[in-house]
Amino acid sequence: MDGLSRRKMLITGGALGAFGALSIASPAQARSLWTWAPSGSVAGTGAGLDPDWVWDEEADPVLAAVIDRGEVPRVNELLRTWTRNDQPLPDGLPRDLRDFMEEARRLPSWADRRKLEAAAQFTKKKGIYTGALYGLGSGLMSTAIPREARAVYYSKGGADMKDRIAKTARLGYDVGDLDAYQPRGGMIVTAVKTRLVHAAVRHLLPQSPGWSRTSGGQTIPISQADMMVTWHSLPTFVMRKLKDWRVPVSAAESDGFLHVWQVTAHMLGILDEYIPASWDAADAQSKQVLDPVLDHTPEGKELTDVLLGIVAELDAGLTRPLINAFSRYTVGDRVGDLIGLDREPFWQPLIAAAWPLLVAFREGLIPLPLVPEAAWTVEEAIRRFVLLFLSEGKRIELQIPDANRPF
Repeated sequence: MDGLSRRKMLITGGALGAFGALSIASPAQARSLWTWAPSGSVAGTGAGLDPDWVWDEEADPVLAAVIDRGEVPRVNELLRTWTRNDQPLPDGLPRDLRDFMEEARRLPSWADRRKLEAAAQFTKKKGIYTGALYGLGSGLMSTAIPREARAVYYSKGGADMKDRIAKTARLGYDVGDLDAYQPRGGMIVTAVKTRLVHAAVRHLLPQSPGWSRTSGGQTIPISQADMMVTWHSLPTFVMRKLKDWRVPVSAAESDGFLHVWQVTAHMLGILDEYIPASWDAADAQSKQVLDPVLDHTPEGKELTDVLLGIVAELDAGLTRPLINAFSRYTVGDRVGDLIGLDREPFWQPLIAAAWPLLVAFREGLIPLPLVPEAAWTVEEAIRRFVLLFLSEGKRIELQIPDANRPF
């Protein structure tokens, strides 16, 4: 993954993970009383503690110390050279950070290489759907998760959303890469670096007056519950929509897709007792922690405008009505209203009619003559939507923040 560029991401089909991955590094809204049983997790057991009061006891003190010692710039510079799973950690890292990272880079004992390979093949075959759902589904949904929207807005990256999206695209790209967890891949590196960023934000964001004023009483962001909320906005949401769209997915592909996200959750520091062991368990947990918290916030509305406003840089805004309509088709009218998506009376019924036909053609269920021209217009617009992030050819670096958003 050395020298990953935005253009490379487009070629490999992982670019739309940019918006989806935006949600990985941020928290979500407070929930009702925790009732999900750890018997449904990959661990099969656990203390059953409410994850809203559990953070990352391994990473958090280490990153707080790194920040307080003023070592963030030096650490970021050293970590620029760590890009592949099989690389040793760079020399010169603080000892406490090195010790943590050596442990954090280990795959869980339950990781299954065959399922990870099945996940890679699934993404290769279904990338057009997962890309659209990560980008114009999960990413936009993240702006309707109040804690997440506020954390994104008030953290350092909130000051430059285009740069933020480009950087967080790393996870969305790497999780679907064919070599994700292979020695030559980069997903372990991406996950560990993201875990470092999470820990840094937990230390920094409570110092932000803007975040503290709007946090709804939460004193430390990005709890285990917050991370699971975001997790469900990615694989659980995507699998639900694939079923809604009647995309054929084999049992092996379904198991593989779930497994790569289970492993990724572990690598991001989520405790095994909170990671669902099956899609049924995931759906049950999602209904408790994600579905009820979706809501409108001024910060979320502003972030939505920023994200969709980027389309105007591609074609003077001509594509935005189509993107609004496809996004509403993807996330539904409830979320669309919460984040302020415009209603598009021309495009919405057209997409609702054309997209299922395009899916059916792609899956060999109907012949080409039955697919209207409008379906290809929609597909091309989605592809063009991400060109802006991929055309600059800049190397994308995940960096530990050392401050909050300046105001």
